[in-house]
Amino acid sequence: MALKPLQLTDTDQTSEDKKIQKELQNVGSIPEHIAIIMDGNGRWAQKKGNIRLHGHKAGVESVRDVTESCAQLGVKYLTLYAFSTENWNRPSAEVNGLMKLLVQALRDEADRLRENDIKLVTIGQIERLPEKCQRQLLEVKNMTKDNSRMQLCLALSYSGRWDITEAVKHIAQDVQTGILDPDRINDELISSYLSTASIPDPDLIIRTSGEYRISNFLLWQLAYSELYITETYWPDFRRDELYDGIRSFQKRDRRYGKVRNGHNKSMSATVINQIIS
Repeated sequence: MALKPLQLTDTDQTSEDKKIQKELQNVGSIPEHIAIIMDGNGRWAQKKGNIRLHGHKAGVESVRDVTESCAQLGVKYLTLYAFSTENWNRPSAEVNGLMKLLVQALRDEADRLRENDIKLVTIGQIERLPEKCQRQLLEVKNMTKDNSRMQLCLALSYSGRWDITEAVKHIAQDVQTGILDPDRINDELISSYLSTASIPDPDLIIRTSGEYRISNFLLWQLAYSELYITETYWPDFRRDELYDGIRSFQKRDRRYGKVRNGHNKSMSATVINQIIS
């Protein structure tokens, strides 16, 4: 997974694209937080007769275009599933190639992230990454820590089960030491112990390549996220597909377990008894 310079200048954006974005903003709410499972790089490459790493490299353009359009639309948080804990089981040559792509991308991207007011953060077992990757990540995060236009989060060596397990460990430790009363444990408290504690849960999750699964990504945080699945492989995913996902999101009736507006009148005890009798 690699990032290309964002180039977030209005002069690089076509008038037609500005018009589309304006329409999206006028039609409905723009998701505050979008999370993306960037799937299909390897299959895209293999269909073209290339090695899998070629697909990861080709996915660079998609990362650039989606990041650019999210920032232009006013999305505040973009989380990209860049490397899962399960990905460590891939062939060593592919993993090593991905790590080298990451280092090079961070070097290329650092100044432009800072210039375009985008903050880079990470979640996951960063300590498992090669030292060179860790140093480069730390450098870019420090450079962009005060940026506020949009937060770009890379999920690296991440899994949802790991995230929840670590939260449970820390909660147990705080209970054991007397810092935390067990009676205080609820949904909100558990969320505060997760790696994403400082940001809102995703409003929209996008998965490319047509797979209908979450793949161990943000398991707790996606409880009420809207899903958008596309058959498109990640290297071919561009802003037009992103716009389709947002249009789909804007049509959803997000009730969070409640009834639709206008149907929330309480029933009398007499009516309820008649129904269940």
